[in-house]
Amino acid sequence: MDSTQLTDLYASMTFNDDVMKERIPKSTYKQFHEALTRNEPMSREVATVIANAMKVWAVEKGATHFVHWFTPLSGNTAGKCDAFLEPTSDHRAILEFSGKSLRKGEPDASSFPSGGLRATFEARGYTAWDCTSPAFVYQNTLYIPTLFCSYTGEALDKKTPLLRSCDALDREGVRLCHLIGLTDVKKVSPSVGSEQEYFLVDRKYYEERLDLRLTGRTLFGAKPPKGQEMDDHYFGQIKRRVGAFMDELDHELWKQGIPSKTKHNEVAPAQHEVACVYRHANLTADNNHLMMEIMQRIAKNHDLICLLHEKPFQGVNGSGKHNNWSVVTDTGVNLFDPGDDPENNLPFMCAFACVIKAVDEYADMLMMSVSSAGNDFRLGGHEAPPSIMSIFIGEELSEVVQDWIDGVSKTSRDVERFKTGVSVIPTFSKDKTDRNRTSPFAFTGNKFEFRSVGSSQSISGPNTILNTILAKAMRDMSDAIEKSELPGKQAAIEVVRQFLKEHQRIIFNGDGYAPSWPEQASRLGLYNAKDTVEAARVLRNKEKTAIFSEMGVYSKTELESRYDILLHNYNVTVQVEANTALKMAKTQIYPAGIHYLGEISNELAKTRDAGIDARFLQKDVQAISHILADIRQNISALEQAVKRAQESEADIYTVSCLWRDEVRYWMEELRSNVDLLEENIDAKYWPLPTYIDLMFGV
Repeated sequence: MDSTQLTDLYASMTFNDDVMKERIPKSTYKQFHEALTRNEPMSREVATVIANAMKVWAVEKGATHFVHWFTPLSGNTAGKCDAFLEPTSDHRAILEFSGKSLRKGEPDASSFPSGGLRATFEARGYTAWDCTSPAFVYQNTLYIPTLFCSYTGEALDKKTPLLRSCDALDREGVRLCHLIGLTDVKKVSPSVGSEQEYFLVDRKYYEERLDLRLTGRTLFGAKPPKGQEMDDHYFGQIKRRVGAFMDELDHELWKQGIPSKTKHNEVAPAQHEVACVYRHANLTADNNHLMMEIMQRIAKNHDLICLLHEKPFQGVNGSGKHNNWSVVTDTGVNLFDPGDDPENNLPFMCAFACVIKAVDEYADMLMMSVSSAGNDFRLGGHEAPPSIMSIFIGEELSEVVQDWIDGVSKTSRDVERFKTGVSVIPTFSKDKTDRNRTSPFAFTGNKFEFRSVGSSQSISGPNTILNTILAKAMRDMSDAIEKSELPGKQAAIEVVRQFLKEHQRIIFNGDGYAPSWPEQASRLGLYNAKDTVEAARVLRNKEKTAIFSEMGVYSKTELESRYDILLHNYNVTVQVEANTALKMAKTQIYPAGIHYLGEISNELAKTRDAGIDARFLQKDVQAISHILADIRQNISALEQAVKRAQESEADIYTVSCLWRDEVRYWMEELRSNVDLLEENIDAKYWPLPTYIDLMFGV
């Protein structure tokens, strides 16, 4: 494919601004953009014209149906497909798609998670067109990105709060910019780029693993002789089948206007990554939802399965989704770009100080936003960011922060050059920060990288929190500047100094895996939630949750529903995993062990009958017998733990503690003995594909 074909391919299946400009009247196009600029709803007439143009374009692209595409609180995408085809009275048919069909849909809201916002009999919900995110054609269907709300107006999705948080950041960001001299700024927006990690396994092995099919992760599996110890997979040569998958994925993403930029092998065997270029947070969220769907579909074309679970394999790295976040103005200024002289870059220092304050004050909210039953296995291990929230900013910016706190002014700092020691290789300026892979929230040049997001999670939730807490910090800064008796710029400098001084404890440039860090963090009073059950409790803290109603992002009832849904999802996930583990242990693993025990017991009897010393074989029989006895005991204990959790009538937090403390405990005990059996059984008796098959079988 030549360069022209490649550029023509990009966004060829999206009804973007260029297509709209080409296909609707100039007056309608102008009205559409005026409504966007003024943050006003568009008229029915404009929607009707756009709907007709969209229908004609979509049909030309092969679409037969349209769907209002949304992200309910389950975290997955959803939608109901309707055909363009409408029968007429003369037994013929026409293609119909009205402005009303574009603007509004009415899916059944009773079957989606609502956290008590809607009863089963209260079924009506509404989807509303998000005109800031382009519609697209995918698999012969026109997808229309939409919001999803209840009949009474509460948000039942992840997009609505995200858009509200973008509005809050815009409002407070513009206000702060005007106060510090950027009076030409009319809009401030969050810009996000996501890095998506994933595993690829052979489809035939996947189909033979009930745990992978039902839970997305392996509930059993002995450690293979080789894992990631050799450090030979990261950035290594891409295997043929994987490369073919990546090539097809890139082309499909580009057709959908998703700016896939980077692909490579990750640290663990069978682990890979795809990263996209930065875009508006809302658009990036939609792109990432679609990308995950496309990845899983295309993998099957190559007899592969794409695993997006945060921890599909024990003993090797899990998968995350680094969320690279910055804030930009409509005048082209990245407020997180320090420039060559960060110390004297007031817009940067103001935004930077606001982030420091926001993360320090709302670290618990950030951790809640990335909490899930799957991500619990990843966070806090020596493979992913710790569960302790801190910010890495690097040596140079740390000096800048300290100088601001001390009131010391430096006109400039020497720019360090990078040298290889090879004469023919030119030197170049070094970045202002190193990379600290152990930090959950790191400044990386002109953005902050939130590394705690799980690979299967929607980025809408974390970015909703980031935008909201930054907007609140910007409001606090603007209020303080306006109340100050100092002149404008001096007032801003003093407020920045105050923010940095009060919140510098959140800055940590050291090793997040160091054994001493948890104790040090505890002395500093930094937040450290070990799991989802504890992280969810912040949603019951009225002092902390007040920010969301204050900033217009969540209502009180919407927040209460999020608490119930977060814990309900946790409980259901553990329940499914436990029942799957029991099913596999009782119907596959334990019977295989009994069969093997019978075989070696027969061999023991034959050996003794032949008059041969069989003490070595007797030890094997006893060892397998003991392991099977432990497995049988673990099965019984796990069954009882599941029953207690299922039958408990306590509040949802107490029930979640049962699933965490009892059910997961016995799941781990069962796994330990099952894995021990796998290590000691004849391979031909083992009923499951092994970690060697799964991680090295592609």
